[in-house]
Amino acid sequence: MTSLEFTSQVQKISLTLRPAAMNLTRDADDAKDLVQETLLKALLNKDKFKAGTNLKAWLYTIMRNTFINNYNKITKRSSNIDSTEYFQYFNTDQNYITHNGATSDFVVRDINEAIAGLGTDYRTPFMMYYIGYKYMEIAEKLQIPIGTVKNRIHIARKELKSALQVYAPVGASAADTSETVED
Repeated sequence: MTSLEFTSQVQKISLTLRPAAMNLTRDADDAKDLVQETLLKALLNKDKFKAGTNLKAWLYTIMRNTFINNYNKITKRSSNIDSTEYFQYFNTDQNYITHNGATSDFVVRDINEAIAGLGTDYRTPFMMYYIGYKYMEIAEKLQIPIGTVKNRIHIARKELKSALQVYAPVGASAADTSETVED
């Protein structure tokens, strides 16, 4: 197959790649990027294509592998645990900001002390969940069952509510502020 024939065939098939890319990415712009990256890889690696094989299947395989590789890069990039990330979001609640900052300093200090008072088994999953990890990601990262992760986060929440009861709305008791474990 000549280079011109190969390019022509790839161009014809490229129209059928878009729906599959949408199925993978669930986003129109990401789907366009995925198709473009697939076509680029196909054209750069046309020497690896063996005449007589299914070109459409070859392109779909390139697209699927590209999607998986990009997904893995994104998840690995966002899965680093840095303890400095744990505390950077605490001072963002507008309810505790005053003109001189003293009240918010006390609140942040009390929250940090309450979190530091949690046992490591409870603090680590709680903080991972707080910064955005899903239950399954926490379970995989810590190599513990997902039920244990949910339980530890629930217990950490209860302990923090108890330790920070002084900041509960006026008239609210511990029973009023209890929450259920989310899935």
